[in-house]
Amino acid sequence: MNKVENLWPPLKRLLAYSLTYRKPLVGAVLMLWVAASAEVAGPILFSYFIDNYIAKGELPLVIVWSLAVSYVLLELMAASLHYFQSILFNKAAVGVVQRVRTDVMDAALRQPLSAFDTQPVGQLISRVTNDTEVIKDLYVIVVSTVLKSAALVSSMLVSMFILHWRMALVAICIFPAVLLVMSIYQYYSAPIARRVRSYLADINDGFNEVINGMSVIQQFRQQHRFGQRLRSASKRHYIARMQTLRLDGFLLRPLLSLFSMLVLCGLLILFGLSGDGAISAGVLYVFINYLGRLNEPLIELTSQQSILQQALVAGERVFELMDRCQQSYGTDIHPLTSGRVDVENVSFAYRSDQKVLQHVSFSVPSCGFVALVGHTGSGKSTLANLLMGYYPINEGEVRLGGRLLSSLSHRTLRQGMAMVQQEPSVISESVLANITLGRNINEKTVWQALDTVRLADLVRSYPRGIQTRLGEQGNNLSIGQKQLLSMARVLVQTPQILILDEATANIDSGTEQAIQHALRLIRERTTLIVIAHRLSTIIDADSIFVLHRGCVVERGTHLQLLGQQGRYYQMYQLQQVDEVLAAS
Repeated sequence: MNKVENLWPPLKRLLAYSLTYRKPLVGAVLMLWVAASAEVAGPILFSYFIDNYIAKGELPLVIVWSLAVSYVLLELMAASLHYFQSILFNKAAVGVVQRVRTDVMDAALRQPLSAFDTQPVGQLISRVTNDTEVIKDLYVIVVSTVLKSAALVSSMLVSMFILHWRMALVAICIFPAVLLVMSIYQYYSAPIARRVRSYLADINDGFNEVINGMSVIQQFRQQHRFGQRLRSASKRHYIARMQTLRLDGFLLRPLLSLFSMLVLCGLLILFGLSGDGAISAGVLYVFINYLGRLNEPLIELTSQQSILQQALVAGERVFELMDRCQQSYGTDIHPLTSGRVDVENVSFAYRSDQKVLQHVSFSVPSCGFVALVGHTGSGKSTLANLLMGYYPINEGEVRLGGRLLSSLSHRTLRQGMAMVQQEPSVISESVLANITLGRNINEKTVWQALDTVRLADLVRSYPRGIQTRLGEQGNNLSIGQKQLLSMARVLVQTPQILILDEATANIDSGTEQAIQHALRLIRERTTLIVIAHRLSTIIDADSIFVLHRGCVVERGTHLQLLGQQGRYYQMYQLQQVDEVLAAS
């Protein structure tokens, strides 16, 4: 009972999606009932023919032809109605899946970044693609089959009780047995269905990992090891699927066929024990015909348990993603009018047992230029992510333009602050689409931004110019060109605050000069917070904050920090030595 209760909420939510398609579904149901009535009427015609003509040895040609034509017309009508109702059900099913897929994708896009720190990408892909496709089967196969079978079984039962109620009572003895089989099947198939969906997600996740890391896998000759992992995941999925097939093979058709045979024996015994003429041969024919037809929809109903279980498990997985806490923002919709940044006693930990930032405090005036430096793991990028509002702050406060960061709406925060990351993302679209990213920005402004970052000549050399489509992940661009492209994204709508997270760490000197040129142009109207790997790029910063193990241990200008001969001085001297060695 508990398992049934657990499956009811996702089923209820999945069926609620069909309310948008009430009209086609109602039309399909009406067609099913008319088609079922037509199918049931055929054997009754033969019963009438057997009892009134064959039993009397009369075969009038007109009657024979009339009954034959009527029977064919009924079957054609039933087939036509089944075709059109199938079209309507599929139309509703595709619409439902489109809505579910849109909702789950929207939910994935609104997840906090912390959710992606632990959730494998393949698992998310599986929920958006495979799980929603299984949900489509709920409508195309399960709901359609249930309604079709219910209409056919109900029509046959009504006809049976009208023709002979005692034989009808014998015939319905099959239903308790079918319900028992369905209950047993659901009990054992539910956990197997969950494992099947989970193993399929593992396979997707494994393929995603292999494809993204193909160069590393081949470089270190790890093809066999990763291939073995995928084979192991596939084998687990295969074993779970075989368990489902064995369960189907034992509990479905063999048992139900046995029950049908027992009921048929009961009908024959009742016919034999009844007096002469109590049960006509035509009525017996109808019951035998109905019993043969009754067996198939009951088998279909029971066999749909497997698809139903998988659809409900897929629904559980999809709704679990939808119901997660989404990225939260404030309600202040007024645009930022100042680029001042105040960080007050901020502490943060990804896990409760290890703080990444500890009591960090500093202020940046509007249109100021500050730099964050430190060794790997010192907390620089974490601090940048907190300033962007990607993670909730554990302790302390951050104010932007004098207002609490947590009070700002999503639109206000994203329009007022931007970040250029070390590895910018490039979508498989045109240069124009990569820079505008759906924003209403004209081409003239885009070309101005490209000129500013010194990328315009490259774009003009493309066959279709700004409309040229970039490859997947920008694979036809160098790392430096991707950085310049990401800078152009920012410059088309200059924010109040701009963060550069190691934006010059992996680029050549020419690209670095282009970025520096762009930064000099926007410094007069934008606050710059630069996380620097190359200390030579932040010599002109108004203030430099040195982080070590999550704490600000030094602060000052470039010359002041060199004079202190502390950590910054050591970092600068090491880089100077590296540059001398690289030049020699």
